[in-house]
Amino acid sequence: MDTFSHSLWGAGLFGGRGKFKLALFFGAFPDISSIGLWLPINWIENGFGKPELALIPQWVFNHYNFSHSLLVAFTAIALVSLWRKDIAFAMLAWPLHIMLDLPFHSAEFFPTIIFWPVSDFIFDGIPWSNPWVWFSNLGALVALYLWRWKAKFFSS
Repeated sequence: MDTFSHSLWGAGLFGGRGKFKLALFFGAFPDISSIGLWLPINWIENGFGKPELALIPQWVFNHYNFSHSLLVAFTAIALVSLWRKDIAFAMLAWPLHIMLDLPFHSAEFFPTIIFWPVSDFIFDGIPWSNPWVWFSNLGALVALYLWRWKAKFFSS
């Protein structure tokens, strides 16, 4: 799924009680902290578009596996919850991101290894760029935000 949609899902589900921006950030965090660190360099050197796997440095894949692991995410959230439960709730946008990536990443381009480093299990999903997935995602996001707006979720 695209990073922007991840942010919106995270904030839409976990961004209440004044934590909208924090949930927005954690919804995007797995991508920002991995491929997002390298992508601007690639754009400068190679232009826009889907990068070739051979051009992507190994450290990007390492960061991707780390940031897209449910084990890592829930460990971090558990540690933060000992200190700040209000922040920990907004951080749940991080594992939501991972769960949304699982069915919408193919095995050929950044498969999501959700139990890294314990297991290398992946699910060969339908890429989010598939029109059925893309438009369904868009419609579901519109429905979520309309429902949250009506419920005044973001005002508290």
